[in-house]
Amino acid sequence: MVIKISNENDIQKNEELLYREWIPTGKFVKVMVLFVCLLIFSLGIIITAFNPKELAFIGIIFGAFSLFILLVYWNYRRLKITITKNQLDVEYGIFNHRKIHIKKITGCEITKANFRKYGGVGIRFGSDGSWAYNTDFGEAVKLTFQNGRPFVFSTRNPQEICNLINELLN
Repeated sequence: MVIKISNENDIQKNEELLYREWIPTGKFVKVMVLFVCLLIFSLGIIITAFNPKELAFIGIIFGAFSLFILLVYWNYRRLKITITKNQLDVEYGIFNHRKIHIKKITGCEITKANFRKYGGVGIRFGSDGSWAYNTDFGEAVKLTFQNGRPFVFSTRNPQEICNLINELLN
């Protein structure tokens, strides 16, 4: 089944867009980031309150560190998947883009992006030798190639993506 969404100008050579998905970061990650930022920010305020003149610099450092964590979270808050007739693009943050030519893919299977295999969420190396972009510990797609590491990415529709890739390979 091919999902035709629209023609997009941002696709290489104005190819027809067959699939697009945005996967937000999982709820667990959101809660943990919020908790850590609030904890660090609160500690900065509490430490500074005891001796404002001498410990103000520590409060500023704690606040800056909280801001840094929020900026990193903002950068990695979503994963974007785009499939055209010839290419699969997976973007995770500003600097992490995988552009894969469909003909270089030798296999597509559904897998689980679990903690045991990847040790967390984000950009990870798996214990099985794979390279992963995962936003949560849910379902994912695992692509294999003739040369190189397998590539795994989170998705809400793994069967749909594998069906589309297999259809494009034939």
